[in-house]
Amino acid sequence: MGSQQKTIGHMFSAEEAVQHQLDALKYNDQPRPDYGIEVMYRFAGFDPFERSTYFGPFFDLGQFERFRRIFHHSTYRVLLGHKERKMLSSLFVEERVGGSWDGYWLTESVLHDGDAFAGGLAY
Repeated sequence: MGSQQKTIGHMFSAEEAVQHQLDALKYNDQPRPDYGIEVMYRFAGFDPFERSTYFGPFFDLGQFERFRRIFHHSTYRVLLGHKERKMLSSLFVEERVGGSWDGYWLTESVLHDGDAFAGGLAY
């Protein structure tokens, strides 16, 4: 999956990468169940062997099933099949230099602006 992940991130500008991920979540079950969450997982810029703060708190997200479960059993589930959205701001940055991910746009975190885990989480 590593080379496929890199290919996906390299095809888009930063803003296009965000739009693509949101579109995938909007049509999450097309062409197969949870395909949108798979797209998010491929864009995710975390080490699968380390605990990650991708969703805020430290979680072990190395297994796709754990990543998928958070989308379904937290406030992030509102993104699945959402009807509309609005991009509130964009930040244009210079190309990053160096490292094996140079030139690829990956998502470092997806954060809820409230307390995403207030109701508990089936993790």
